[in-house]
Amino acid sequence: MDGKPGLRERKKQRTHAAISDAAIALFLEHGFNQVSVAQVAEAAEVSKRTLFAYFPTKEDLVLDRLADHESEIARVVRARPPGTAPLTAVREHFLRGLRDRDPITGLNDHPAVRKLHRMILDAPSLVARMERFKSVAERALAQALRETADTPELTARIAAVQIVGVHWALAQDNADRLAHGESAAEARFDGAVADAEQAFALLENGLRELA
Repeated sequence: MDGKPGLRERKKQRTHAAISDAAIALFLEHGFNQVSVAQVAEAAEVSKRTLFAYFPTKEDLVLDRLADHESEIARVVRARPPGTAPLTAVREHFLRGLRDRDPITGLNDHPAVRKLHRMILDAPSLVARMERFKSVAERALAQALRETADTPELTARIAAVQIVGVHWALAQDNADRLAHGESAAEARFDGAVADAEQAFALLENGLRELA
């Protein structure tokens, strides 16, 4: 076995991508609430039944692309080098994301990224799902802290809420500024880095025991 996906799996991947691409294109052009699932299925050339087999809800058509990020902070904590404090690992990961203009940090002014952010904010059902996304990230991080830093359960839960909350707030601030016309150029980058440094310093002052 060479580890490559079989024909059936590759076909499923192509169908998944086709539905996702069609949905995002329609949503960005017309707005999330203005496009029906039937229209997405038609554009992707699949039945509604097939669409729902891949994406159980309309919101999943958008948030599926962000699914990997639900456990991203937890993965960073699990993969940190020996001797590195969890908070230090998360901070360095976020700063690296700013340098790379990773959309998850909010510091990416590509027109499609800006438009996607505005679209999510304009759809209450997507905003609600993003809150659930945040809760999953908190639970995953709390578990990572318990298992890799021997952090007591309550401490891990409280720490996870704070760390994910700060990460979330920083990304949201960056995305909001860019959505309203600011550029991700050097001046905004410097401001985003300064904000991150201050936010993680505040966390560190209250979370010393995580080290």
